[in-house]
Amino acid sequence: MKVLTVVIPVYNERDTWRELLGRVEAAAIPAVGRQLVLVDDGSTDGTREQLAEFAAEHPDDAGSPAPGEVCYRVIFHERNLGKGAALRTGFGAAAGEVVVVQDADLEYDPNDHPLLIEPILAGRADVVYGSRFRRRAGPKGYWRNYLANRFLTYLSNLTTGLKLTDMETCYKMLRRYVLDEISLEQDRFGFEPEVTAKLARRDVRIGEVPIRYEGRTREEGKKIGWRDGLKAIWCILKYGRRLRRRARMVALSEPAVKETSSRGR
Repeated sequence: MKVLTVVIPVYNERDTWRELLGRVEAAAIPAVGRQLVLVDDGSTDGTREQLAEFAAEHPDDAGSPAPGEVCYRVIFHERNLGKGAALRTGFGAAAGEVVVVQDADLEYDPNDHPLLIEPILAGRADVVYGSRFRRRAGPKGYWRNYLANRFLTYLSNLTTGLKLTDMETCYKMLRRYVLDEISLEQDRFGFEPEVTAKLARRDVRIGEVPIRYEGRTREEGKKIGWRDGLKAIWCILKYGRRLRRRARMVALSEPAVKETSSRGR
C-alpha cells in the first residue's frame, strides 16, 4: 500500500476546518502517503471562500504522495447536496488504496487514523469502523444521542447480521476496491446505514477499534437532527431487507485510548 485518501466533507465549518486539517496533517502515518480531499458542500458562511484561497495555495497534484508526505485536492459543490453526496464526490476523486471518512468539525480525533489503518496494513481486515462506545469509560452527557445511536446500531445489526457497536460512526476506513464494488445513493446522513448494509453483502472482513470522541451540540454547529434519525431507520429497513450477509466480523486488539469526553452523535 502506498496512499491513504482522507475524504473530508465540509459544510459551514469556517471556524473548525483549518484546525481539523492541521490535526490530520499532524497524525503522521510514516508507512503511507496521504491524499486529503476536501469537498465543500455549498457552504454559505465563508468556508467556501476560505477553501478557495487554500486551493489556490495548494494546486491539485497527481494524488501520489511519497510515504510520509501529504497532497491536497479541493472540490466545490455549487449548492448544498448533503454529506452523502459530498462523500460520493470525494470517493470519486480518491487516489489511495485505502479511504477513510473524516468530518470537518473537531468531534473525531485524526490521531486515531493509525489505529484504524493498522489492521488493514497488517492484512487482518478490509474495513475498520471506529467505535465511540468500545472504550472502558461509558458515554458522558447527551444521553438521548447516545441512546439513539445505540438503537440505530441495534436495528442495523438485526438486518445485517453484523455485531457492530457503532454503525453511525463517522470513522469508516476501507480498502478502495471494496468501495468500488458498492453503489451509493443516499445524499444525507443515510449514508451510514446504507454503506453498512451494502458492505455486509460483500465478502469482506469488518472490524472495530475504540476511538476518541468529543461531541458537539446543535448550538455548536451539529447538523444531524431527529428527522435524520427517522431517515436512518428507513434506510436500515430499505437496504437491509432480504439481505444475505457475506461479510464477517473479525476481532481486533483494543489499543489504549486516552480518555476524552464522549457525548454521542
